Amino acid sequence: MDSLWLYKIVGVALYMVILVGIGVAASRRMNDLRDYFAADKGLGFWAVAFSARATGESAWLLLGLTGMGAALGVRGFWVVLGEVLGVVGAWMLMSRRFHRLTTRYDSITVPDYLESRFRQGPGKSRSLRVISALALTVFVTIYVSAQIDATGTAFESFLGMDWLAGALLGFAVVMVYATSGGFLAVVWSDIFQGSLMFLGLVLLPMVGLFAMGGFGPLVDKLAATDPSLLSMAGPEGWTGLTVMSTLGLALIGLGFLGSPQIFVRFIALRDEDEIPKGTWVAFLWTLLADGGAVLTGMVGRAWLTGPGESMEQALGNGGQDVLPLLVEALLPGFLVGLFIAIVLAAIMSTVDSLLVVASSAAIRDLYQQVFHPELSDEALVGASRWATLGIAVLALAVALGVGMVVEGRTVFWFVVFGWSGIAATFCPTMILSLYWSKMTAKGAVAAMVSGFVAVPLFKFGATALPSVGPYFAELAELPPAFLLSFAAGIVVSLLDTKGQAALVAEGVVEELEEAAE
Repeated sequence: MDSLWLYKIVGVALYMVILVGIGVAASRRMNDLRDYFAADKGLGFWAVAFSARATGESAWLLLGLTGMGAALGVRGFWVVLGEVLGVVGAWMLMSRRFHRLTTRYDSITVPDYLESRFRQGPGKSRSLRVISALALTVFVTIYVSAQIDATGTAFESFLGMDWLAGALLGFAVVMVYATSGGFLAVVWSDIFQGSLMFLGLVLLPMVGLFAMGGFGPLVDKLAATDPSLLSMAGPEGWTGLTVMSTLGLALIGLGFLGSPQIFVRFIALRDEDEIPKGTWVAFLWTLLADGGAVLTGMVGRAWLTGPGESMEQALGNGGQDVLPLLVEALLPGFLVGLFIAIVLAAIMSTVDSLLVVASSAAIRDLYQQVFHPELSDEALVGASRWATLGIAVLALAVALGVGMVVEGRTVFWFVVFGWSGIAATFCPTMILSLYWSKMTAKGAVAAMVSGFVAVPLFKFGATALPSVGPYFAELAELPPAFLLSFAAGIVVSLLDTKGQAALVAEGVVEELEEAAE
């Protein structure tokens, strides 16, 4: 038996055994729905910061962003800038207010918070819960399906395994620990997986640079391969299309400013004193890991691409095979197995988080709160596990359908569509709800519906328009959908004078002022 193949199998097996063990251990500490969806609000800054970063990155970091570094060179650092600004903005500008309000309202999910903030609830409209549940179910399914697709790609690239078999194997492992241990298992596994991701993305480019002789030889090789790889503007210089594509890359970080899978971690913080320390951990993790991903792609482009060989020939579609190929070229066999685990960690740390968020929307926010308020939280733990499984199976079906039909897809852009849908639906409403006391329930509904609809509209409709279509294609769907959602929330709230008066009468203004102190 080939020793390298054996090392790979051992690395993957050990990683998966640890994940299953985490799920079993977490299940023994889970007593009710608060534990299943929010770890009973008892987490420290280290756990929350690592969990939020592992969840916010996914397969696109290890396969997509490394591939972007190989394809675009230093232009990939625009994504790093956007990620850092988004992550730090969420921690510094939003987490404290959000934590104070969710503590005041005793919220354990983002829809809980929205309903309390906008004074919906039993006997009133439940529109925000319904919209939240629908949006999360749709876009989480797409997002998770992208991760399942990436699992198959990872097993195919590293082990030569059939794509379908790899996707099914990864899916099975996530199901074991996510359904058994809930949110606590997700957070514990994220600490483990986030540490693997961070170490891998920081150390691999350092090894590559050492092997090449430093930054000088890297720059020389990239300049000889394609000088545009060293330009922040790309091969065409600063044209209108280049400006739009740069904005599209840099504004990916908008999704960190209110997405439920990120903000549920702020709910789970044990107290707000953890926030400053968590901010530093999240900042350093993002800067070093994301920067390392782009640099890994650049090193791989220089190291693995031969004279006259195209990037696609050497590194696969969109350059997304650059990480596994570079690992095998530079590292000894036993570390290759570890890097397979690191790629799977990026994928699974997002899948498990999204599934728990989606099941909370389906079971607590819709089934219990809207249709069966008489049911206790304790009675719904089992149903939550089944909902997690059901949404995962739906995502698996989507992944298998896309994987067998759509040729030439890349992990990065497949993921971005699901990420954009969640972000455009929730983030503008979350920002306005925390900072603008005049934001009303009608404004929140308008913002969320507009964001939900705008993502496919700008993805598939605006890009087909004559003259302006290429500009929308370069910008991507998130920035315009985000802006439309933001504007809809403001305009409708300003027109809703009755709703504004009701919020004043019910003390919302005072609550926001106290949260801002």
